[in-house]
Amino acid sequence: MDIDVARVPRREPGMTAYEVVLSESQERMLALVAPEREAEVREICRRWGVEAAVIGRVTDDGLFRVREEGRVVAEVSVEVLTRGAPTYTPPAHLPPPPVVDPAAVADPRDRHEAGAALRRLLASPAIASKAWVYSQFDHMVQTNTVLRPGSGDAAVVRVPGSRQAIAAAVDGNGRYTALDPRRGAALAVAEAARNVSCVGGRPLGLTNCLNFGNPEHPEVYGQLSAAVDGLAEACRELGIPVVGGNVSLYNETGGRDIDPTPVVGVVGVLEDPSRLAVNHFTDPGQVILLLGPPRGFLGGSEYLKRVHGCVAGPLAPIDWEMERRVQELVRRAVADGTVRVAHDLAEGGLAVALSEMCFGGGSPAPGVPPAGAVLGAEVDLPSGWVHGCRVDELLFGEAPSRVLLATDPDGARLLAERASAWEVPCTAIGRVIREPRLRLRIGGRLWLDEPVGGLLRVWEEAIPCALATGG
Repeated sequence: MDIDVARVPRREPGMTAYEVVLSESQERMLALVAPEREAEVREICRRWGVEAAVIGRVTDDGLFRVREEGRVVAEVSVEVLTRGAPTYTPPAHLPPPPVVDPAAVADPRDRHEAGAALRRLLASPAIASKAWVYSQFDHMVQTNTVLRPGSGDAAVVRVPGSRQAIAAAVDGNGRYTALDPRRGAALAVAEAARNVSCVGGRPLGLTNCLNFGNPEHPEVYGQLSAAVDGLAEACRELGIPVVGGNVSLYNETGGRDIDPTPVVGVVGVLEDPSRLAVNHFTDPGQVILLLGPPRGFLGGSEYLKRVHGCVAGPLAPIDWEMERRVQELVRRAVADGTVRVAHDLAEGGLAVALSEMCFGGGSPAPGVPPAGAVLGAEVDLPSGWVHGCRVDELLFGEAPSRVLLATDPDGARLLAERASAWEVPCTAIGRVIREPRLRLRIGGRLWLDEPVGGLLRVWEEAIPCALATGG
């Protein structure tokens, strides 16, 4: 590569070639463009008001050459900068994580205890409404936002001049990764991709921010190494390339390393933004279907932490074939209009997901009514599901490859047929009702009977209240 730093746009005059090449700056990107498409790229940059300049050419001599107004100021072998660069592998150690003792975790005894657990989960910062945050920013820039925050599992933004739209989701779970770095990182990729699929998007690429403690500590380097392996595994399994990212190391609080927290962002495309899915019920009478395995796991769950004060594994396993099938099935159902409501089961499991789907997309800002109708749900899980399984695993357990869908009876029958052909579990578990109340039974026994308005209030007020009180 042969570049001339004199051609690089800069914010300050008088910068040396050394400073231009090595300084860091935001909002900059280097692009390799075929010569015959240079004019096309320049026109795109002009249309969006982005400064662009040709600073050099790709060469075949194996050298990275830097010029300043034509004068060579640096020249080094690309081999030395890449394969020949010095590397080292610090010592790594991964201590075994704590494992949950089911006997020490009390299962809810009745609907009162189950309801109290649900309210505590809805107040958790990981689950509660984030409207207090996003309402302070212009999330409708240039009016190209198709799905406002809270209305879908992923953001959907219109692409001006195109019939397509972009879907984007960000996910990460430090608790998961602290318990099992490889699987925790893989689960973050799976959930971000699933969220994009839930609005109807086809995942195309991934970026990441790897937040870890001091890599000179063997435990931290072990976490980092295993998490990278988990990210790579998930990206290979789902066919999603990593197109960028960054690493933040040496993060400590009070001399203690932070939980390893790989955060991943997945971007996908919607071919037709008029065909997308929201994450809340839209019409009474809709059939509610659970796509994927019925059972969740307590290991690493928000329920285990918030209700029982315990952080322990093991995490739920990942069946990559099932994950691929579930996501593809959802994408196709959204694309052909069979489904207009889809929400993945994440932190808090089934009970939290059902609650969120009753909230009408939540309020766009504190004190503002939800944009959609606040509805209720009448749910009855098969009695066979509880055989060999705890009630809290069904209600609050967490696992990948699970999505709640809502559609009309004809769509529900079509989905069941497709799911059967794809060997994906698909169970009609209830229906949407006009009365704003969440009732959930297991084999006929009532386990939840909560007014949606009360649940919504807990969910919406948790973060503003915590910030106001410093808690």
